[in-house]
Amino acid sequence: MFSALITRHAVPTLCVAPLGRPLVQTRQIQYEAFEANFNQDELAEARKWHMSFRDSSLPKGQTSYSRSSGPGGQHVNKTETKATTVWSVDELSKSLPKLVHSALRTSKYYSGRTDSIQIQAQTQRSKAANTDENYEKLAEELRKIYKERVPGSTSDKKVKKYEALEKSFRESRLRSKKQQSSKKAFRQGRGRAE
Repeated sequence: MFSALITRHAVPTLCVAPLGRPLVQTRQIQYEAFEANFNQDELAEARKWHMSFRDSSLPKGQTSYSRSSGPGGQHVNKTETKATTVWSVDELSKSLPKLVHSALRTSKYYSGRTDSIQIQAQTQRSKAANTDENYEKLAEELRKIYKERVPGSTSDKKVKKYEALEKSFRESRLRSKKQQSSKKAFRQGRGRAE
């Protein structure tokens, strides 16, 4: 629907990414919907996943426990309540849409050595609470990645607005061309009355 929209005027954008991180795709063309450059099937799959996403649907991962650091006195020194949960990128990718796959490796929780997402929690006094916190952090990170990578759907109101912009742009361009043509004709003597 939007692929036919005007693509003549590029909007200059400067994308600076932190070291080692790929640049995020940005809209480069004025009057073109951001979603126009995406595969529509992948967009539909990603949006469907987002609508049905629940924290409980995440893969289990591997959780290990160790002694926590920081305040807590003797309890911290005696019990292993720090939870570290690891999900391999391959394992996570199976339950995520294709548009989100590449972004997993740009996550702040990504560990390149093991090619996995590794999250730690030690704020609670129990293993179960820290493990649950890891799952919450993963769910929050996946929502953030989805929001960054997958554009929202365009409303009918905006579609009509952009179609009207395209039409007015074309009309003004044609008026300008006709005006230039008549100026040129007048200069060459075709416009004078004899």
